[in-house]
Amino acid sequence: MTRGRREPAVVQLLNMTTFDTAEGCWLWTGSVNQGGYSQFRKDGATSGHRAAYSLFVGEIPEGLHIDHLCGVRHCVNPDHLEAVTQAENNRRMWAQTTHCPQGHPKTPENTMTRANGRRECSECNRIRARVNAAKRKESRRG
Repeated sequence: MTRGRREPAVVQLLNMTTFDTAEGCWLWTGSVNQGGYSQFRKDGATSGHRAAYSLFVGEIPEGLHIDHLCGVRHCVNPDHLEAVTQAENNRRMWAQTTHCPQGHPKTPENTMTRANGRRECSECNRIRARVNAAKRKESRRG
């Protein structure tokens, strides 16, 4: 690299990547955010996967998000990335989830869908309702 000149974005991106031959993922070795996604700022991209998609596939259409088909958040392999709507990205993520954050199994019987389309764990809702009922009962006694 010559003094005072920056390497092209593709070189910078590949320098922050290790190649996982077993799964085919290009694993980001640089900084990641709290959600586990790569952080990369170059040419308007704010993440490694968005930069990789832009560099190797093409411009990301307006309003679309980049989905990791492999399910690995810090993968930047363009073959593992697809531009999709937020709704499709959420649907795919939900389909991969097997348990709620509290560890209850995500089954059709244990999943309720609100009027706004949001899915929730029925067991968590039952526990929350019992706790709230006990608090109301306690406050009436008090």
